Amino acid sequence: MVNTVDFITPPVDDPYWFGQISAANSISDVYSMGGRPVTALNLVMFPAKQLDMGLLKDILRGGHDKVLEAGACLVGGHSVDDEEPKYGLCVSGVVDPQRIITNAGAKPGDALILTKPIGSGVLFNAVRSGKFPYPELERETLPSIAALNGPAMEAALRFELHACTDLTGFGILGHLLEMAQGAEAMIRVDYRQLPFYSGALEMYNKGETTGSNKANRAMVIRQNLELRMALAPAEEELLYDPQTSGGLLLALPASQADELLTVLHAAGVQDAARIGEVTAEPVGIAVV
Repeated sequence: MVNTVDFITPPVDDPYWFGQISAANSISDVYSMGGRPVTALNLVMFPAKQLDMGLLKDILRGGHDKVLEAGACLVGGHSVDDEEPKYGLCVSGVVDPQRIITNAGAKPGDALILTKPIGSGVLFNAVRSGKFPYPELERETLPSIAALNGPAMEAALRFELHACTDLTGFGILGHLLEMAQGAEAMIRVDYRQLPFYSGALEMYNKGETTGSNKANRAMVIRQNLELRMALAPAEEELLYDPQTSGGLLLALPASQADELLTVLHAAGVQDAARIGEVTAEPVGIAVV
């Protein structure tokens, strides 16, 4: 049995999208360990005296629909009156005790696959500041962010999967750093192979950023980060962009990587890409 608790403040104004994204974000923790979600409890903080309760109804409807999509059961919840709306789930799931996947099992010779694009953090902020059109975000980006990581993990478990983590607030390099430390090895990232959400680079070029970029940068620079290729400032910022309901980072033998990509694409995980490798060098990250 695995249990996870996760809730977030609204990354979007539309309450139904917010509910879906929050639920997908919460459920992802079970998937990233190789598990299957079974039950979920709503966790709600909502200013009932300031906002229309119909908004809360749509948030909960979005979360409920995503729980059903995951094949789990919503069994109740807890609510608190608060000044800022927050929503998420406490998720319980089951996992084979002989095959619990962690972020610490990657091995030299492994390839790394990322299953969703990155750059959602700056896009959310750019919508709030009026620099990026919400209809484009809703059309091009939100379906990927709200997508469950279940199909990706189901495909990956058919292979010799050594490690996995889901991408969230630490950005791509922060989560790769944890994987490198767990493996006691170097991770090489091929920047040209990283998938980015449309518009994310443009927003950094326009001066948009997030409240987490600075801290994420400081965290990885302290831990042997090597930028072995010339990047423009906006290109580098994408490496520290925090994600909400990001994709999975998968580590498996390089000989199996191409076949896994084929299976992922056939399963509808169209943005999955091979982004790097694990090498037998001192712990750190090299962007090449």
